Amino acid sequence: MNEVLFFAHILAALIFLGVAVRLGSMALAAFIALSGVLANLFVVKQMNLFGLQVTCSDVYAIGGILGLNLLQELYGKEAANRAIRSSIFVLLLFVLMSQIHLLYSPGEFDGTHAAFSIILGQSPRIVAASVGVYYLVQKLDVLFFTFLKRWIENLGTRLMLSLFISQALDTVLFSFFGLYGLVASLFDVIVVSLIVKYAIILCSSHFAALFKRYLWKAAA
Repeated sequence: MNEVLFFAHILAALIFLGVAVRLGSMALAAFIALSGVLANLFVVKQMNLFGLQVTCSDVYAIGGILGLNLLQELYGKEAANRAIRSSIFVLLLFVLMSQIHLLYSPGEFDGTHAAFSIILGQSPRIVAASVGVYYLVQKLDVLFFTFLKRWIENLGTRLMLSLFISQALDTVLFSFFGLYGLVASLFDVIVVSLIVKYAIILCSSHFAALFKRYLWKAAA
């Protein structure tokens, strides 16, 4: 049922993104920050999707960038840059607090510490690569989206092109800095991840343009 859940997952993320657009800039910034945390939390889980081995974090990664582009479109470049800084702050806070959490010695009747250790005990290399690439990709995405706005009027097309470029950078950079030497074939990991991410982008980018037309105007 992974394939059915995958599209339901995309739909759920889009619904919450639409609600965030309706609520305003603060809700969009919160959506972006939380997407970053969820992407880093769930990247350690792998699943079989259409016969391919992928992580469970791609929807969150793309949802965060999609929300960032919408925030820039609706509230300007400075609002997007503030959201990036807030996202990095929240992500670093999550990483630090999770590592402190693991330092507590579990009680005699605790049955969760081993699970927390597996989920939260990511290697420093993966965490550093994730945070660094996340910040770099978001900053470049803001610049590229600004550039596209000068030449392309259709928001859905701009979102799709911007996401294609930003997610290609994200996938290649994170795979190299975070996974090099840890996986059998880095090329396979990159190709499979891009296939899944581009499928999500094709499903979601034009929906986001509809959010601006019908939800943001209603909230203005």
